[in-house]
Amino acid sequence: MNIAILSDIHDNLWNLQFAIQTVQDAGAEVLICCGDLCSPFVIDELVKFPGDIHIVFGNNDADLYRITSKAAKHANCYLHGELFETVFDGSRFAVNHFNNIARPLAMSGQYDVVCCGHNHELEIARVGECMLINPGPVMGAKFSSGHWENVEPSFIVYDTRTVDAKVFTISRSATKPGKN
Repeated sequence: MNIAILSDIHDNLWNLQFAIQTVQDAGAEVLICCGDLCSPFVIDELVKFPGDIHIVFGNNDADLYRITSKAAKHANCYLHGELFETVFDGSRFAVNHFNNIARPLAMSGQYDVVCCGHNHELEIARVGECMLINPGPVMGAKFSSGHWENVEPSFIVYDTRTVDAKVFTISRSATKPGKN
């Protein structure tokens, strides 16, 4: 099973459009969003993905009422609060927005894959027997130095059969506003 993993969209609909099309082309059957959609209108773009969509909330998802209202109109869109635990194709998954919470979840030995975001830093790491996946930011920036720093927008497609996480990056020229 191919699972798309995205995080930290921060209202960047142009990059999100590109990511949704790319994960569909890559054969993703399920999409996980590790939080920080930000505005409710991001749901309108996410639901263009035809498979099930699983979302956890991040620290910048302020309008939870409207995000929840929009998601409820789509049978394939599931909101899970701050933690999502499930089994996909025999692999035990946990999803949380915060990287500092995800690492202990990965260390617990209870999961095969733990997904997170928050720090806007792409990471695929083995923590014991668990694969820790931070797909990086769809928005294309990070703030760890205390100021805005452009980084390559990224997302991941994880294959449960091969246990492989493939990184996709987004070219800024491919997502300029007005391009489709």
